[in-house]
Amino acid sequence: MSEPSSNNVNSYGICPFSTTQRVLNGKWVLIILYHISTGSKRFNQLQRLIPDISQSVLSNHLKQLEKDKLVERTVYAEVPPRVEYGLTEIGESFRKVLDEVETWGASYLALLEREQQ
Repeated sequence: MSEPSSNNVNSYGICPFSTTQRVLNGKWVLIILYHISTGSKRFNQLQRLIPDISQSVLSNHLKQLEKDKLVERTVYAEVPPRVEYGLTEIGESFRKVLDEVETWGASYLALLEREQQ
């Protein structure tokens, strides 16, 4: 892995670390991606899985994740209308990162627990 730096830019002048940080910006983004990575979810399912998130914040994050091409919104021609959010191909490629974040988080929590004893 190369050393992170503001000089680490591609021919478009875009730094991979800055781009990743911008895409993952937001308190709930990783949690939303995690839940969607376990299978397509409807808006209300995500709200139940993340009870502390407001409806507007969830909506805004989903719209931004759609713009960033990590999440796709599928509207089914049913009555009442059904909309589901799933990972795109790019979003699927992020699953291994989510797995690593979960592994790191579990290790970190275990370390904190050991230090408290």
